Amino acid sequence: MIRRSLASTTTLAAMIAVLLIAQAPVAAQAQSPPTKSAQAKATTGGGKSWTPPRTPDGKPDLQGVWTNNTVTPLERPKELAGKEFYTEAELQGLAKHERERLGQVEDEGQPPANHSGVEGAPADDVHYDFSQFGLDRAQAKLAWNRRTSIIVGPQGTVPPLTPDARKRLSEIRAKAKGHEFDGPENLSLGARCLARPNVGPPLLPSAYNSNLQIVQGAGYVAIETEMIHDVRIIPTDGRPHIPESIHQWYGDSVGHW
Repeated sequence: MIRRSLASTTTLAAMIAVLLIAQAPVAAQAQSPPTKSAQAKATTGGGKSWTPPRTPDGKPDLQGVWTNNTVTPLERPKELAGKEFYTEAELQGLAKHERERLGQVEDEGQPPANHSGVEGAPADDVHYDFSQFGLDRAQAKLAWNRRTSIIVGPQGTVPPLTPDARKRLSEIRAKAKGHEFDGPENLSLGARCLARPNVGPPLLPSAYNSNLQIVQGAGYVAIETEMIHDVRIIPTDGRPHIPESIHQWYGDSVGHW
């Protein structure tokens, strides 16, 4: 129930999808971060303006294969509070760290998590070599950015829940406690292979296969994720949302230009 309730609040899916996946097309990506001048243009809006191609009905043409594979976290780490952008030197250092990490994974396997648990894998998973099967994130092209978090703004974090939302969540958890394995309906949608969190919104990168394909038609935008190959179809013809009494796993996406 909680997953359906959260998913039903996705009225800005088209906008979120474009913001997150438009970091770089796969064909134009580079494993190394861009030059200082190119990065400055990408993050500050400097340089010549770019005019996107148009579809036959005059809308911006976003069609193609894109990646949202990034090491930029959704929320800003506490130690970076108030810092919205890395410096160019810091970005280069981050890229160097990723290359060294991948080299260690290829030579020694996935390292265990450090004392803070922010890097590496749990001890039980160290035996699994992700790089052997091309599953390590750093083996794919990365969308480098000087942002310290995907969420923009001074805080860079998801706003806290309201008191009413915390109360509802607490009630749901209390009701489910002790019944987690009563039946399939008590398991998560992901465990039942019915829904995946990376399909969005927001369309966040997964551990690997963080690629998406956009296809457009008159009044619609379709976004297919490589992981599990789910497709989010977003009408852009101005239609209203479906009734609130109808709960869908992926919510009700309605966009506009």
